[in-house]
Amino acid sequence: SKSPSPRQNTPVRYFIMKSSNLQNIEISQQKGIWSTTPSNERKLNGAFWESSMVYLIFSVQGSGHFQGFARMASSIGCEKSQDWGSAGFGGVFKVEWIRKESIPFQFAHHLLNPWNDNKKVQ
Repeated sequence: SKSPSPRQNTPVRYFIMKSSNLQNIEISQQKGIWSTTPSNERKLNGAFWESSMVYLIFSVQGSGHFQGFARMASSIGCEKSQDWGSAGFGGVFKVEWIRKESIPFQFAHHLLNPWNDNKKVQ
């Protein structure tokens, strides 16, 4: 499905997507797709349909870095991808990578999350 057109007076949403390994992020950057756990799907789909734009900021667990960010370009469907094996992931959705670069968390320590007790974004 196509991305909703930008709507005025609707928020832009941001999500930190933690990956268990760098290989999944490399697959995403090559193929322009992502898959997450079923528990995250409702939240992401809701944001996709209710927001003007949804940005996903990717980080490999334990890396101390962000590996880049992408725009969510479709809602999450039922189709699964074999790229990630059977690791408990849900449906696949399209992402458009904006930046593919490793950025240390320390460069973003000035960013605080008001919905997480003003903790640092990492």
